[in-house]
Amino acid sequence: MGFSKMQCDKAREIPITEFLKRSGFSAVKENQNSAWYLSPIRNETEASFKVSKVLNQWYDHGIGKGGNIIDLVIEMNNGCSVSEALSILDKNIPFFSFQQQENFAVLKSEPKIRIDKVLPVRHPALVRYLTRRNINVETAARYAKEIHYSLNDKRYFAIGLENISGGWELRNPYYKNASAPKDYSFFSRSKKLLSITEGMFDFFSLLTLYPGLPHKSDFLILNSVSFVSRIQKVALSYSKVSLYLDNDLAGKRATKQLMTDLSNCVDMSALYKGKKDLNGLLTAPPQRQRRSVR
Repeated sequence: MGFSKMQCDKAREIPITEFLKRSGFSAVKENQNSAWYLSPIRNETEASFKVSKVLNQWYDHGIGKGGNIIDLVIEMNNGCSVSEALSILDKNIPFFSFQQQENFAVLKSEPKIRIDKVLPVRHPALVRYLTRRNINVETAARYAKEIHYSLNDKRYFAIGLENISGGWELRNPYYKNASAPKDYSFFSRSKKLLSITEGMFDFFSLLTLYPGLPHKSDFLILNSVSFVSRIQKVALSYSKVSLYLDNDLAGKRATKQLMTDLSNCVDMSALYKGKKDLNGLLTAPPQRQRRSVR
């Protein structure tokens, strides 16, 4: 899909603060004119990343670099192209369709998800959902919960995976949601090996394919490839890190970044070569054996 100059101009009107919020980054301090964040493009402990709300521009004081929202997306995604950055913006802010929206400056606040109940996974519809994805239900239920939540005065239920900040990734056959705050999920029993997946169903698929893996590995689920920089301090403490990220552009870029930044990482995506992800391998029909010609 090509993008015109007009679409670039419209994309630049998307508030950077809203994009960062949807990418899982919260302001450390904020006023009417500006907001300060822990940098989304590198590791730091004191907020030195400033967003001017008036100019809709960012500046990272730690590296002396700044720009508009497209520049930021490129920095956050390992130097991707402008077209790839616009695709990411279109995906992350869905009601800003480049083809349908006339005014990018008008932004409605995102409805807030309210968690009503946290239960063991037992609803028949959710059990069927896991089964259809060839996930071992009992295995997934050791880590996931059945979440009942409200959104826009309507009630829903989903399989939920809690992140380290208390937010939830929410999945059912019809909706893919997340409650704030968004962050990565981490399950640790002080093993020497860390296995990293991109999403919860990749994690469940990994456990289903290799049921003995929890005896020797801890697990980290990114929940968003934008958290690649955020998880590096955790990954550094392991002797080996196995990467099971998606075989798409974003997944490959995230894998490349981790392999470049950390010497203990191993790319495991060859296991599901030709498939988008681990669940694609798990749900693939069995290969038919060819009869030899005699």
